[in-house]
Amino acid sequence: MNKGLAAALLAAGVVLLVIGANAYYSASSDISRIFTGAPTDKALWLLIGGLVPGIVGLSGLVRK
Repeated sequence: MNKGLAAALLAAGVVLLVIGANAYYSASSDISRIFTGAPTDKALWLLIGGLVPGIVGLSGLVRK
């Protein structure tokens, strides 16, 4: 994997993690946690969707 693609994946992962964190701490997610005990599906998918490319991008940058 070239460094440019790895950096792009890392940047996309960080952006998705930030958006997911905002969704996780939103009012709708708080209401969902009151009734179901879990945050909204959107928040969870954004966090997972940010974590995967973030890890792949970071490993691509760290590896020779």
